[in-house]
Amino acid sequence: MTVHPPVTGHCDELQDALRAFRDSAHITERWGERLVDVLAGGGRLLAAGNGGSAAQAQHLTAELVGRYRDDRPAFSAIALHADTSSTTAIANDYGVDAVFARQVRAHGRPGDVLMLLSTSGASANLLSAADAARAAGVRVWALTGPAPNPLTAGSDEALCVEAPTSATVQELHLVAVHMVCAAFDAALESGRWRAPADRREAS
Repeated sequence: MTVHPPVTGHCDELQDALRAFRDSAHITERWGERLVDVLAGGGRLLAAGNGGSAAQAQHLTAELVGRYRDDRPAFSAIALHADTSSTTAIANDYGVDAVFARQVRAHGRPGDVLMLLSTSGASANLLSAADAARAAGVRVWALTGPAPNPLTAGSDEALCVEAPTSATVQELHLVAVHMVCAAFDAALESGRWRAPADRREAS
């Protein structure tokens, strides 16, 4: 009879990884603050991932278009994988590696941000998206698993989660998403943000 490790072992693994992850809090805070400047200025956040990471990316965009905790204006954020007609058409016509890159070329503008989530940091379609973003003047942020990995090397900034399993990496990616949203809301509440229309009137 096979003896399986206790289920609580997963909690122990998560707890250990979270201790190390706390040292990355300054990155999520910086990203949240920078997103205020981008989105309040009329820019856009694009996000993408595969599988569970796609769900995390969509969670992030939902928090920005909707709200995280308190009511606030809506901001432009698009989860690229969520457009199933575009992704399947692009995959069919151009190949799976192009499904995000082509959408980045369509939607990304200079000054926008592309957030890419990957436990491996090696997904070819995300690497292609990063290349397309940099060519378009879109800043690339990556949430990955342990470094080094190709996506970290191909991004402007990266937050790499040191954890032994993909499940724990994804769980900490969700923590990072919420920390970015908390920092975003805090920067809005600080009073240094004004609606784009107000900025135009002041210029």
